[in-house]
Amino acid sequence: MSSQPRAILGLAVLLIFPVAQLAQSPASPPTDPCATLSKLQIPSATITQAQLVPAGTFSGPPAAFSGTDLTPFYKSLPAFCRVVAEAKPTADSDIKLEVWLPAAGWNGKLQGIGNGGFAGLIDYYQIGAAMKKGYAATATDAGHTGSPVDASWALGHPEKVVDFGHRGIHEMTRVAKALTQSFYGSAPKHSYFAGCSDGGREALMEAQRYPIDYDGILAGAPANYWSALLSTAVIDTQALTVDPASFIPQSKLPTIAAAVLAACDELDGVRDGILNDPRQCHFDPASIQCKSGEETDKCLTASQAVALKTIYDGLHDSTGHQIFPGFMRGAEDGPGGWGLWITGPAPARSLMTYFGFGFYTYMVYEKTDWNYKTFTLEPGMKVAEDKTAAALNATDADLKPFHSAGGKLILYHGWDDPAIPSVNSVNYYDSVVTTMGAANTNSFLRLYMLPGVQHCGGGPGPDVFGGVGDWLSPDDPQHNARVALEQWVEKGTAPSSIIATKYAGDPPQQKMTRPLCPYPESAKYKGSADPNDAANFVCAK
Repeated sequence: MSSQPRAILGLAVLLIFPVAQLAQSPASPPTDPCATLSKLQIPSATITQAQLVPAGTFSGPPAAFSGTDLTPFYKSLPAFCRVVAEAKPTADSDIKLEVWLPAAGWNGKLQGIGNGGFAGLIDYYQIGAAMKKGYAATATDAGHTGSPVDASWALGHPEKVVDFGHRGIHEMTRVAKALTQSFYGSAPKHSYFAGCSDGGREALMEAQRYPIDYDGILAGAPANYWSALLSTAVIDTQALTVDPASFIPQSKLPTIAAAVLAACDELDGVRDGILNDPRQCHFDPASIQCKSGEETDKCLTASQAVALKTIYDGLHDSTGHQIFPGFMRGAEDGPGGWGLWITGPAPARSLMTYFGFGFYTYMVYEKTDWNYKTFTLEPGMKVAEDKTAAALNATDADLKPFHSAGGKLILYHGWDDPAIPSVNSVNYYDSVVTTMGAANTNSFLRLYMLPGVQHCGGGPGPDVFGGVGDWLSPDDPQHNARVALEQWVEKGTAPSSIIATKYAGDPPQQKMTRPLCPYPESAKYKGSADPNDAANFVCAK
């Protein structure tokens, strides 16, 4: 080959990988910068695949939780370097992770992706969407492979529980930064992490345990008080099933929801099917108790009313002190409501039942024949915390190291969340204020409470605002929490209100906009004009 064709070929490689560092002699054939990553030596990690994926050719699984066919999305992806790796910080660790590096147009940033449930898989939509936006993106299965509702992998594997609890995300981040540095020849200028649910717990773990991993963290609906949350799941399942007469079928949820709205919808000054702050609602389940003696879907039996009150009330110790908040009134109905998460389609068949049973069966008691009906709250929760809190609970309110490192944190939670009681996020935020002071907290942390929004999205309220998994909102800080976070980190511009949008119909049409206000402020209706327009609300305490 003459020198001229070699030069042309070398130029072509540089055009494809404009910022990659190519270590080769002028006389040698051009090196594929992606393939060379397979030889990169990273302590306690192995690169199993490093391959250039041409634009529009990636083939992957359906969406992680919905099962939606993602083929059209995969075909829209630009060329990228796909790296598959395994991290093994202990002899029993097997943390699988991927790092997707844009072949061109890298924005100089790293985006870490969180998990859901018990993890066990990599969310290819999320990692692909981030990469498509120009980020070097990374995700992990958190140390085991399986369904997010299955915890059987934890039986007899305490190190895997630690990997799931916090070490997996840290290892993912460590490896991703090394690969990014090698591929582009420079470290990320800024690193970000986003996760909701268990991913929100992972997000707070990063801020608490690994304060220099990320410059900005977006934490949605965090399951951070893991032991209390899954104890709630067991107690609520007991309330609904130990006495078969207590079970509340899905057919009664619309009646409960309608009664709650009739009692409380107008407390915020506008009747719109949304409770602006459900803590103000004191609907009594006994008010819809069947009076004729004949049960119908339009009323509750006495046993069902007691079970419902238990779910609303949350966990209390023997002295009456609340250990963990209950679920908010107003979150009962809808496809993402209690029928999926709390009551389930049949007794002991809700998602929270599966999570609670998995936690206590495989992580706490490690007995496959564990019987939830024998569970008692205080001794059971003590065993859970003694054994797992260090690995799984992300409740440390001292965020001074994260703050000192210049980190910024946006926390959000839907008031109507039927999976993780929304007041839990308020409680955590308040604990940080108590620990660090209001002024310090305000300099690096924002909490947004989302009226009418269920678990990580859905519900009657506006839920499109650049939250976790939303890569389609406008790229401006007034409508996008992710962009607001980055402006805070990179320009020092603290976020204020963020406009959220509700879409409905097919094709989706804009139905409503509302401001999301930094807690303790909330959106107050001005009292006139269209209540579906954010301009007619103001943020106030």
